[in-house]
Amino acid sequence: MATATETDEFVAALRAQSRRYHDRHPFHRAMNAGALTRRQLQAWAANRFYYQENLPRKDAAILANCPHREVRRRWILRIVDQDGTADGEGGIEAWLRLGEALGLTREEMGDDRHVVPGVRFAVDAYVTFARTRPWTEAVASSLTELFAPDLMAERLTAFERHYPWIDRPGLAYFRSRLTQAPRDAEHALEVVTAYCGSPAERAGALAALSFKCDVLWSMLDAIERSCADGR
Repeated sequence: MATATETDEFVAALRAQSRRYHDRHPFHRAMNAGALTRRQLQAWAANRFYYQENLPRKDAAILANCPHREVRRRWILRIVDQDGTADGEGGIEAWLRLGEALGLTREEMGDDRHVVPGVRFAVDAYVTFARTRPWTEAVASSLTELFAPDLMAERLTAFERHYPWIDRPGLAYFRSRLTQAPRDAEHALEVVTAYCGSPAERAGALAALSFKCDVLWSMLDAIERSCADGR
């Protein structure tokens, strides 16, 4: 069982992973600076949709592997948030509306025609990670949400300032994450501090969060490269 000091050090190490978060990627910084074209924003949104539509599968894998009912009761909210409980609801629907506000059709987002190989590989690797690694590590990988609220607030401000042609209702996904991400991060942090008690388990959780940072960074690498190639 970890001591209070060890737990504090563990949490600090998890938070320190913010230095590897994708908000520091050159493509992301260019987006927030208003330097992207409409086509580049469309490429970003279409590829990120592949990530969005796979999040419920990732979370379902965590539920399948988690042996604790009290954890599952709260974790399942992530799937509800993303899928909704009826047509026209949920994060996936909100991202489709973002795509429409950027000039994409639902059909071209839904059939993944714009998804580049590097993004597909990274997202599929993330789903496989959640399915095959210890469930606590899969939970820890989601802790990039610790850093997400600041990113979402900055992104909202940047989009409203630099891309006024985007209809404001299309930005609803980002607004929803301002409240959902802190709630989800708080729960995930409670889980990993409660169930990762040994040095090996804590090391595994840190490695999992590092892996997730790599997934998000690799996605932007692939999107940036595809834009540079004119794809």
